[in-house]
Amino acid sequence: MRCRHFLTSLLSPLSFANPPSRPLASRARAVAQPPAQRRAALAEPDVGISRFASSLPGFRGALKQRYSDFVVHEVARDGTLVRLTSFDLPDERADTDDEADADLPHALESFRLLCGDADCEALRGFLSRVSEGDSDVSPIILSPDADKAHRLEVHDFFKRNFIFLVTDTVEHSDGVQRCIRVRLRSGPRGRRNRTGTGSSEPSGWRDDRPFDSRGSVTWPYHLGKFLRFHLYKENKDTQEALRVIGKMLGLQPRSFRIAGTKDKRAITTQQVTLFKVHASRLAALNNKLTGIKVGDFNYVKEGLVLGQLMGNRFTITLRSVIAESEDMIKVAVDGLIKSGFINYYGLQRFGSASVPTHLVGAALLRGEWRSAVSLILDPREGDILDYFCCFTTRNFNM
Repeated sequence: MRCRHFLTSLLSPLSFANPPSRPLASRARAVAQPPAQRRAALAEPDVGISRFASSLPGFRGALKQRYSDFVVHEVARDGTLVRLTSFDLPDERADTDDEADADLPHALESFRLLCGDADCEALRGFLSRVSEGDSDVSPIILSPDADKAHRLEVHDFFKRNFIFLVTDTVEHSDGVQRCIRVRLRSGPRGRRNRTGTGSSEPSGWRDDRPFDSRGSVTWPYHLGKFLRFHLYKENKDTQEALRVIGKMLGLQPRSFRIAGTKDKRAITTQQVTLFKVHASRLAALNNKLTGIKVGDFNYVKEGLVLGQLMGNRFTITLRSVIAESEDMIKVAVDGLIKSGFINYYGLQRFGSASVPTHLVGAALLRGEWRSAVSLILDPREGDILDYFCCFTTRNFNM
């Protein structure tokens, strides 16, 4: 198997001429010509690829004759191969064993050290009313706390120790004092709440506003806020597959996070994350999706970012192989195993559309903005401009 160098001649001023400026009529006559006469398909020499990196004769074959000839598995950062192995849903239940009651005295003592005796007794009474089955128990408001870092520590304390409670910060009518409000997670949302003392007298605290709606009410704290799943797709672009899933879920494509895009004409598997979406919603789509499957669900604390992978593993099938002999194929493959190969940009990176993207890129690198714009706007097969120009030419010639 042979690999080619990408030569710097592409950026040479001699590699191509600036596209001439011509009247609309002459442009239309050019468009009216058959596509083959307008612009031939690109070959390696057209983009500066002219040499092999090895002296071996090598062999030729048809790549991606079928989309199933190209199989890609993403390699996660921990080195594991991303495969679709399970459609099972993860367990979303919180740990509610007898240890919770045993840890309550310890948790209250830790809270006393964090917030003081008064707040500790208020919390103890609140928990007592909850344990008695009062599902409509009123929220409590802790002592005023001007230290934002300390308030954050208190919020985290409740997340770790009392997952059935929700906290947020409210401010006094004077616009200065702030304190933490605590309520039962299952309580009604947005109703007018009483103060922690149960008094109906105005307290000055703006505790009648709805609780913070940034997901704290509807998303369990014991679950990671991101759903990570494996996306399996056949003969589809990554963004196309995510658009289909997003449309069925009522989500924008930007809601999905991936470590990298995968080939369209291939069978690929990769990791994807979604913010605060339950696995059951995605799993329900598998019976409706075509050429797409999702599974291996897991809740994690952080979403994916581009580049957050070790690489990709490819399984490639070559068809219609042409070689001098089987021995020559073996020599080429042995050389590939022993010496590796140069990772180069082939024609795939220049696009298969009629727009000469390599020429546009070269013009941009040289700062030739007019040439770049002209190349981008040049009429090509399938454009509405083609039909306009051809129509104008026919009328003009008549």
